[in-house]
Order: sequence, then C-alpha cells, then structure tokens
Amino acid sequence: MAYRPWEILLGAAVLSVAALFVVFALRTTGTALTQAQGYPLYATFRSAEGVRPGTEVRLAGVKIGTVTGLSLDPQSFRAQLAIAVTPGLELPGDSTIQVASEGLLGGTFIEVLPGGGLENLRPGDTFQDTQSAVSLITLLLRAFTGSDASEAPEGAAP
Repeated sequence: MAYRPWEILLGAAVLSVAALFVVFALRTTGTALTQAQGYPLYATFRSAEGVRPGTEVRLAGVKIGTVTGLSLDPQSFRAQLAIAVTPGLELPGDSTIQVASEGLLGGTFIEVLPGGGLENLRPGDTFQDTQSAVSLITLLLRAFTGSDASEAPEGAAP
C-alpha cells in the first residue's frame, strides 16, 4: 500500500502537535522526568495546601529549586517538605520559607525569604521559620462575616 505525500506530511504534523502538547503539559504541571539537582533542605508546615513534588521554590521571583517530597508527620500531624536547592546557593540560617500563591486563581509555589544571619543552612538542615498556606475560603469567610469557619456561632453550645 502506497501512501500519498500529503498523508505522510499530515501524520508528521499530528505527531508534532501531540509532542508539543506533552511538553506543554509537563512544563505547566511542574512534572520533572529527571531527579532534581541540588542539595536537600527540609521544612514543616501546618498546611501545605496546593504543594506537590515538582512545585517551584523561588527566591526574589527566581527559581532556585524544586519540591522533591511531601509527607505527613504522624506525631505532629504537620506536612513535611523536602526541597532541592540549586548547588552553590547559600541561604542564611534564619531564612523564612512560606507557601505562596501567584494570585486568586494562580498556582502555588514555595517562597524563600532570606534572613540576615551569618550562619548558612547546610545540606540536610531544616528551616526553623515557616508560614503555611492560607485557605481562600477562610479568607472569604473572614472578609464577609468577620469570623472564622472554625468559630462556633453565637448562642451555640460548644
């Protein structure tokens, strides 16, 4: 069976578009096909809502690493985060790490706010100052009702 030249070109175009969609999907979801390079650091959060392995770690808006692991500590019930930071980048030991959002409908990323300490974090160290994710629903409840969802309404039995 002989194929016409336009059929071959059409097939090549379809395969090219499919490959572009795969590359686009991998880049926008933060999926990495290779192991993240860098030295490991750790942090614990009360809430790591929206964070998953592959999430970007940024400093001053520049990507400096990725989240390599996320687990739950069964004793403290806190989220444990493992990140890989770019080799050669030394972060002060009193740096803060927080879960941040790119906007109301944007994605989540981890932001590092450098401290001013003289000692630097070494591979395997844990961030001491962390700030958890803020729930959009909780913020809306506070804005419109002036209370938190966890508070009991007035007159209700505890």
